[in-house]
Amino acid sequence: MSSKDLKPDTVATHAGRMSSEHFGVVNTPVYRASTILYPTLEKLEARDTRYRYGRIGTPSSESFENAISELEGAARTMVCTSGLNAAVLAILSVCSAGDHILVTDNCYGPTRIFCRQTAKRFGITADFFDPLIGRDIAAHIKPNTKAVFCESPGSQTFEVQDIPAIAEVAHAHGAAVLMDNTWATPLFFPALQRGVDFSIQAATKYIGGHADVMIGYVSVNEQYREKLEHTHDELGLYASGDDCYLALRGLRTMPVRLARHHETGLTLARWLQARPEVERVLHPALESDPGHALWKRDFKGASGLFGIELKPVNDKQLAAFMNALKLYGMGYSWGGYESLIVPAHFTRSARPFGEMGPVLRIHAGLEDAGDLIADLEQAFAQMQAAA
Repeated sequence: MSSKDLKPDTVATHAGRMSSEHFGVVNTPVYRASTILYPTLEKLEARDTRYRYGRIGTPSSESFENAISELEGAARTMVCTSGLNAAVLAILSVCSAGDHILVTDNCYGPTRIFCRQTAKRFGITADFFDPLIGRDIAAHIKPNTKAVFCESPGSQTFEVQDIPAIAEVAHAHGAAVLMDNTWATPLFFPALQRGVDFSIQAATKYIGGHADVMIGYVSVNEQYREKLEHTHDELGLYASGDDCYLALRGLRTMPVRLARHHETGLTLARWLQARPEVERVLHPALESDPGHALWKRDFKGASGLFGIELKPVNDKQLAAFMNALKLYGMGYSWGGYESLIVPAHFTRSARPFGEMGPVLRIHAGLEDAGDLIADLEQAFAQMQAAA
């Protein structure tokens, strides 16, 4: 049965298995390898073997990449060491010295830094566009624009982009569309089906799911397969067998985890909407969110990551609130089983709102929603007491 005939939850469970090659073992074992031995000189000189060198691929990486390709509907997936590494790989697969890239203004901070600083050293120039621009992005495309980099919803402020419209315009001008799809994963936003050419994922987050692995990947359509493979090889990128194993194991349970993150995140968001301390909730699955119509049209679900803007409070009050939380960890990253909360740090061309109170980024984990709400409630009480 072809994976095209199966639902994504089933693909996530079955894709990439190599049981017949590993004595019936369900999960492909961890391969830690550098040297691969060739049986004859002829095969060595012809590089005629399934695996040539540990960096280029092992059964561990092949299982993970094949599973992701089936889930993404991709011609090829290449794995690397982090989500940022994946974003850089995608950019360098299409951009060279003298080229120009358009980047959404609400992208992940380290991606922005790469485009402004390191890419500039390679002779690649970057401009940042309003994430809500849609088809009007045509006005910003130059003759040397080779790529448009999207992220939807955007980091920290969670605007939803009209990806199909942006992709149509970009393709008409000969530019590739790159998208960081970590928030939704291919389960909730099938990026390649929406016009994206390079689907980028920090698999550290929801695919790994347990806050214990650093890994990323890029999936592409047939048009860009060769460019991705060559760039990955030329940059010497690699992810260890241990990390591929952990990511593949996480993938098997991602559908049920994401459903819980979706449910709990919305429960928290709706509760926070009614709190007097909250100015606004930044969550595209809320009916009141400005991006809700696009989210409802293009997405199949929401993850557990969203934001809130508090009404103005002083530093003492904010610290009282944050330090009183018992179930929410203060730490960067997200997508694991644990709930997290951190202040948002904006790295963009203009302030996304008007006069802002503190903006917090919340990740709803797999804890009981009632317990998470109770923890927020007692922390709000501590914030009020510190006034």
